[in-house]
Amino acid sequence: MNKQKVINKLHPLFKKGVAHRGLHNENDTENSLAAFKNAKDHQVPIELDVHLTFDDQLIVCHDSELKRVTSRDGVIEQLSLTAIKEDYVLLNGEQLPTLKEVLDLINESVPIVIELKPDTKTKNYKKLALKVLDELKNVKDKSKFMIISFYPQCLFPFKNKGFIRALLLSIHHQKVYFFRHFFEALDVEQTYFKIKKYQDMNKNKYVMAWTITNQKELDNVIDYVDNITYQEIDPQFIIDTLDKKY
Repeated sequence: MNKQKVINKLHPLFKKGVAHRGLHNENDTENSLAAFKNAKDHQVPIELDVHLTFDDQLIVCHDSELKRVTSRDGVIEQLSLTAIKEDYVLLNGEQLPTLKEVLDLINESVPIVIELKPDTKTKNYKKLALKVLDELKNVKDKSKFMIISFYPQCLFPFKNKGFIRALLLSIHHQKVYFFRHFFEALDVEQTYFKIKKYQDMNKNKYVMAWTITNQKELDNVIDYVDNITYQEIDPQFIIDTLDKKY
């Protein structure tokens, strides 16, 4: 699928940029319902991360390790959903949300970028993908969803399911660059665009950059991408910048 077809397929709200782990701040913890509600209230798209618990439930959190966001040791893939809900709280006092809880909160009011975070030890790539696909079976407007992952194995099950898929590219995951042509879009670490040979990736492919945290980073990538994922920066500034681009 060429870039223009992807742009036509994605909901126009994607042109506002994507709030990384929700529109979070010192009060609203990343990947919390509060951060997602904040983005919903501002009518900006969100990005979130999904893992499978030990009992195959979908929990939203960036890290497998829970220490950083809850101050308590634990690994999502080694815990049941009940244990996570009962024994762990985010830094703002909330429970870690399930994907269903986020979907219910957003109710397709703004676009959602869902990153699939597999357990590379158990290689649950397909199981995670199929679980997310099942969770999205009742989606009414697929133009408001994008599925992303560093792992092609997580994206393949979404082929021909109506969702735009973006392969995440990082300097720490160079080997997956080979798979870039298999998917409709790319979501690229901003440092890639310092290298000239990568600056024309968006000529024929829809390209996003992550994660922008200030104006200098935005200026460094804006000419080479179609969209960005951001945090710690005023969403209105992102919207105004992308408006000028389009």
